[in-house]
Amino acid sequence: MSTNNNEKHVKVLVLGAGPAGLSAALYAARAELEPVVLTGMQLGGQAALTHTIENYPGFPTGVGGPELGELFQKQAENFGAKVEFDMAHEVDLSQRPFKVTTDNGEYLADTLILSTGANPTHLNIPGEVELTGRGVSYCATCDGWFFKDKKVVIVGGGDSALEEGLFITRYASSVTVIHRRDEFRASPVLQKRAKDHPKMNFILDTVVTEVIGSDKVTTLKLKNVKTGAESTFDTDGFFVFIGHVPNTQMFKGQLEMSDLGYVIVNEKMETSVEGVYAAGEIADPHFRQVITSAGMGAAAAIQATRFLEAEAAPLEESANS
Repeated sequence: MSTNNNEKHVKVLVLGAGPAGLSAALYAARAELEPVVLTGMQLGGQAALTHTIENYPGFPTGVGGPELGELFQKQAENFGAKVEFDMAHEVDLSQRPFKVTTDNGEYLADTLILSTGANPTHLNIPGEVELTGRGVSYCATCDGWFFKDKKVVIVGGGDSALEEGLFITRYASSVTVIHRRDEFRASPVLQKRAKDHPKMNFILDTVVTEVIGSDKVTTLKLKNVKTGAESTFDTDGFFVFIGHVPNTQMFKGQLEMSDLGYVIVNEKMETSVEGVYAAGEIADPHFRQVITSAGMGAAAAIQATRFLEAEAAPLEESANS
């Protein structure tokens, strides 16, 4: 990395320090590209908010989300990656090197790996944030097992809500889906499957107004949107599936994106701009798992390495001739 005043020039700049970003940093560091990772607001990404991760290979008894993030970081740093607690605010992808403006200055990057992730849409009700990881969750695959033989409530009316609800039925004693409308947006096939399942129940025309519990979720406050009637509902788990928002605002108008705002990549993690790659939930509206994000990050770094090598080859040939 070369520095000129407050401008730093790097071969590989990674935005985001979740599983995708830190895996990319590991692979780029092992290729001796001295990558720099800008952590953004959340070191470890969304995975760091998960109390225990039990489906990441190599940890038979599970591993804490924050702990896994620290291990990712240490491994990348051991090979020469530099992790900076800094936040990117603006990117210019119109020419190389790409310019990234942060809290602490500017970076010029020969290649850019975007792994800024996606955030689950929150209800923004009292108790939701305070009890996240203590009964409130946004990932059935991550946390469903913890509610074995317990009561679970799901909020949402789309495909993801019913899909995740059906998934949780393999663990929970009952799954109650609460939806603010009188009908679901989910596909007819999913609706039929959910309604036919003996463990699934439904409360329609209703919203959750508060999550109650001291050290864990115990009760929800409900309100009927048509009558205004208020009630309470006891539960052990509360899953919110009302969508995800990819953190792609900085790249709008510069990269090709889907209608939902996810960065479009090919099988090599290449975006619509040469030298820019995307990995993890910023480009993955389907799986959203630590292991898939890590794999995408590794692929992005491998491709960035090959891109830089191909670019350097003619220069080396001319220098040797």
